[in-house]
Amino acid sequence: MTHDFTRKGGVVHSEILLPSNAPVEYADRSTLWNTVEAVEKSKNSQLAREVEIALPNELSQSECIALTHDFVQKTFVNKGMCADICIHDPNREQKNIHAHIMLTMRPINEDGTWGDKQRKEYVLDKNGNKIYDKKKRTYKCHTVQTTDWNSREKAEEWRKVWADYLNNFLEQRNIADTVDHRSYARQGKLVKPTIHMGVAATQMERKGKRTIKGDTNREIKVINYKINILLKKLETIDNRLMQMREVSQRDSLALMLMRFHENGIEFSQVRGITLSTLRKASKLRDLSHLIAFVQGHNIRTLAELKEKNLDTLEELRTHKETMKKQQNRIKVLEELLRNYEYYKNNKAVYQEWQSITKPKKKDKFYNEHRGEITLFETAKKYYSTTLGDKKITPKAWRKELAELKQAHQNELKEIDRLAEDVSAMETIAYNIDRLEKYEHKQHEVQKRTCELE
Repeated sequence: MTHDFTRKGGVVHSEILLPSNAPVEYADRSTLWNTVEAVEKSKNSQLAREVEIALPNELSQSECIALTHDFVQKTFVNKGMCADICIHDPNREQKNIHAHIMLTMRPINEDGTWGDKQRKEYVLDKNGNKIYDKKKRTYKCHTVQTTDWNSREKAEEWRKVWADYLNNFLEQRNIADTVDHRSYARQGKLVKPTIHMGVAATQMERKGKRTIKGDTNREIKVINYKINILLKKLETIDNRLMQMREVSQRDSLALMLMRFHENGIEFSQVRGITLSTLRKASKLRDLSHLIAFVQGHNIRTLAELKEKNLDTLEELRTHKETMKKQQNRIKVLEELLRNYEYYKNNKAVYQEWQSITKPKKKDKFYNEHRGEITLFETAKKYYSTTLGDKKITPKAWRKELAELKQAHQNELKEIDRLAEDVSAMETIAYNIDRLEKYEHKQHEVQKRTCELE
């Protein structure tokens, strides 16, 4: 296959970093990667590992280059890897400066030759002798990695190192923003992450064409925004209620709301403001709505309003967690069904290819139907990894998906209901707070009047 990147734009910097024992000619990109490919004997060998890092928009281009160089040198090159760095700054409507880092898989020996990725060790019995496998007609052995570069733990370690490195760099430049390599779930945040758009979907969105992934991300952002606003409002309500220490916690909340309504009309009259009939009706409707809320939720006092506020906060968090689980399962089901289309539509071609016994005819058929066979094998491998011994059940998946989407819509309705409750509690807290201040001023006026008399 030939890949043509001659029209690739936005490349602002590229360089190759080598460990001290690597041959100097590897500083040439073609020489390095042709040598890497030549040393691999297996047709499915992995030639490189790619690490992609997002760089902060707050830094200048030169600072991003210096930051990337230093991080790659200390984290990868000093450990024995050759690193090919390429920094992209597309400079489009959405700034997205980032770096691609290609790393070699094999360690380099002291003499500059390529080392082994792994080696085999014989399994020994209790006497230290090799164990012979009669079925396989060979001695039992197991594979030992020569480095820890392929471990999942190492990937997690590199992610944390980059986060710490970047935060330290930002702190040195007095930039308040911080990054975290952990997911929102691991951080304990309620917000839901958006899904990765991919090149095709991103380009379509930029051209003004709506995509399923784009719509999903927009929905997630709206939900996150709504929940964040509600959480902030609940926190504000709680703070406001905590400050009302002079207000009786056991007085009737409904009566206090009525006093606020009456004092508001009286205050308007004192100022010489005449309220229209429509305005009075509107204020009365607002009062009726608030009294209906406190009575409907059996909230009799300010103390019980505080309890309702905390209960709403917990309920909101519960709904959020439920929605996260639903969305994750929906994503899995949609992926299962997407692969089923590949599996079903290309199964006959794959079986026909498998049934051919003559090598030349089989190769010819494969070349003619490479795409269909590849799609089927990809779907088959996906099911093998995801399902294991479980059966492929598209009918059950579709049913579960429909039920989950309906349940997800119900959760959204519940959040809308909670938003109405939060709005009512916010208004009640505001009214009671104003009532306290108004009656305090009224008391001071009466006190001064008595003193003057």
